Amino acid sequence: MREVATAARMSIGAVQHHFPTKDDMLVAAFEQVIAATEARLAAVRLGEDVRRNLTAVLRQLLPLDATREAEVRVYLAFAARAATSNQLAQVQQDLQGRLLDGLTEALQRARSAGRGPAAGPPLNPRADAELLLAVADGLAFDVVSNPIGADPGRASRLLDRYLARLLP
Repeated sequence: MREVATAARMSIGAVQHHFPTKDDMLVAAFEQVIAATEARLAAVRLGEDVRRNLTAVLRQLLPLDATREAEVRVYLAFAARAATSNQLAQVQQDLQGRLLDGLTEALQRARSAGRGPAAGPPLNPRADAELLLAVADGLAFDVVSNPIGADPGRASRLLDRYLARLLP
């Protein structure tokens, strides 16, 4: 709280007036990052091709530029804190739910259009949405946690490869 007050050139009391606890302040910051990410996701132009839509949307979650890299770093910090904070866990759970609902809806459209994996089990929209989000999260984590070998282009190519298997 002291560091935030100093950076904002405010008294600790003024900060605590708006954010009585550290978790209250972190929730507000987390929600601000989420709002920026969701605004960018909402601006993605969608077409008829589900795979292209998923590619465009999921690339917004990968750290492919400085803005998205900063968001992923913040998101990971908040996700780690959510392990011990019910408030942050709820914010994260709500975000994950919205992302999964959107991915599930897209995969349901793909299944209705007769698309799905060429081999293996048929498309299961909810389960495959969960796997798809896990792949995107893992790729994002890999890029920001490996500063020496970080390669956003590689993450993008791997996402494309996974989507090609899911929706050939």
